[in-house]
Amino acid sequence: MQTQITPAELKQLITEGRCHLVDVREPVEHAEEHISAARLIPLGELEKRASELPKDKSLVIHCKSGKRGTKAQEKLKQLGFDQVQNLEGGIEAWKAAGLPVASADKKVFPLMQQVQLTIGTGVLTGAALSLTVHPYWVFLSAFFGAGLMLAGSTGWCGLAILLSKMPWNRVSGQSCGSAKNCSA
Repeated sequence: MQTQITPAELKQLITEGRCHLVDVREPVEHAEEHISAARLIPLGELEKRASELPKDKSLVIHCKSGKRGTKAQEKLKQLGFDQVQNLEGGIEAWKAAGLPVASADKKVFPLMQQVQLTIGTGVLTGAALSLTVHPYWVFLSAFFGAGLMLAGSTGWCGLAILLSKMPWNRVSGQSCGSAKNCSA
């Protein structure tokens, strides 16, 4: 079995009902746009929710561009799933092929944009308060700067993890899962 599948091949499998499509992006991304037949299981939850997937049916994984899909494919093969393919180019290739996408009624800023807005607000607030109230407010700006340096050097973003747990980032009662990397 080939490891990659094209959008046209996937469309055919969906039409014939011969595959189970899994979207491994985060709930906010899925709500923004998704392939109607896709079931959402974020990459960070894949191992603990693998029992929800059929082992006797072909699985097709998709993400935004293919990188997370490849990681999911490797995880599922380690868990004993033999028939796993990754949508080549992810949902971006699906859309480029002119195939339809659906979206949820609920619109939320992408997680990275939420992180940027929060950090920008914190830095601006710290600077304004340090000029008008007390010079020690500059440490608020320093706190957000240190957080950016930590996220940039380690790939771990505590603010993204915190924001992913917020109620507005929940879709159908699920949280965004582990936002390990700010640039996910």
